[in-house]
Amino acid sequence: MNAIRAAAYLRVSTATKTRRGDENTFDQDPGVQEQPLRDLIGQRGWKLYRVYCDRASGAKEMRPGLGALMADARRGAFNVVVVWRFDRFARSVKQLVLALEEFRGLGIDFVSHQEALDTSTPMGKAMFTIIAAMAELERSVIRERVVAGLEYARQCGTKSGRAIGRPRAVLARDQVTNLRSKGVSWRAIARKLGAGVGTVRRIYQTADADSTGACQKPIAGIL
Repeated sequence: MNAIRAAAYLRVSTATKTRRGDENTFDQDPGVQEQPLRDLIGQRGWKLYRVYCDRASGAKEMRPGLGALMADARRGAFNVVVVWRFDRFARSVKQLVLALEEFRGLGIDFVSHQEALDTSTPMGKAMFTIIAAMAELERSVIRERVVAGLEYARQCGTKSGRAIGRPRAVLARDQVTNLRSKGVSWRAIARKLGAGVGTVRRIYQTADADSTGACQKPIAGIL
């Protein structure tokens, strides 16, 4: 039976070097992550295929080491990926889940040294399913909010839901009419609503009895 081939991925957050004597050394040593991963791979009886390393911020989705790892994964070079921690591998839960979903499709397991996630075990597979479900729920909630916002904007604002030209203040007619009926000056109304005097005058002049309803038609005034 062929030994399981494991790939180790390391990342340090900076590429800054410090002068020490006659040599320049990196401020963060990837060896702090590497040796425990080598030990874990040895304890599992796996064969180390390659160590991939990046010296870059986690905010960078495109990293040379990670790119090489993913390319080798797609050609079936190894069976399992071992990392020190989630945040060393992925910059977000979304990126982590997408990578794990691709690994699962390729038949590659994923092990995090510091977190209790090991997809080579039944418990690890169950945990991954939960993480993936939570990530999908988050994406669904965001999609629903975007759709609801666009629909409201189409009904009550611009047809496309997108702002046109300079930023605009959306003012309801009843705000202007109520303030004016209380004797508030045009200048004070404009200051309170963050619009120009001419805008609030125009709103007041165009106000009519059918301006009430489930969604009052707003008047857009340039700030």
